[in-house]
Amino acid sequence: MRIKHIIFDLDGTLVDSLDDLTDATNAMLTRFGRGELTRREVRLLVGQGAKRLVERAMPDAAADEVEERVQLFLAYNDLHIADRTRLYPEVKETLSILGEERLLSIISNKYEAHCRKLLAVLGVAGHFGAVLGADSLPFRKPSPEPVLRLLADLEVTAAETVMVGDSINDMVAGRGAGVLTIGCTYGYGDISELNDADYRIDRFAELIDLPILKIGQ
Repeated sequence: MRIKHIIFDLDGTLVDSLDDLTDATNAMLTRFGRGELTRREVRLLVGQGAKRLVERAMPDAAADEVEERVQLFLAYNDLHIADRTRLYPEVKETLSILGEERLLSIISNKYEAHCRKLLAVLGVAGHFGAVLGADSLPFRKPSPEPVLRLLADLEVTAAETVMVGDSINDMVAGRGAGVLTIGCTYGYGDISELNDADYRIDRFAELIDLPILKIGQ
């Protein structure tokens, strides 16, 4: 069946935001007298939302302390949402091509307001008809519920949809909802997380060359 709907992850798939996430993490850590983490170390913490990042960065923090630190992290990240964040090469051009004939959506474990702000600042917000973040629904990736919600809201089937992402969270969410998955090897996740992807790409622009996404298909 023809693919009518493409769901994208955001961080590590459309944008390289790791420098800004590292700065936000280190601003939080230094506020509490902790040592800073490297970009590589922060890369291992991202993928399951701000709360999980804080819990991993400060594993000895009590539950009430975690929430305070999450708010500090989010506040800093909001103020510096795209200081160093950039679209991956050819993302804007590829989205323009893919969006000619298909619905494009975002499902991210970043808060929805931050997703929308980042997309707007980078000039690609207009490509997406729907954006779901970590706080949009009671469940987030790797739960398939955000994917299933989009299928219902946009009135498309799983067979007409594909999920594009860089981590195990994207692959599990997509498979759980019965959609095809495309793993981005250039992102934040370890390559092994994409072993079960239906397709894998090394550059974002390779999407338009995949048989299932060729224009006119």
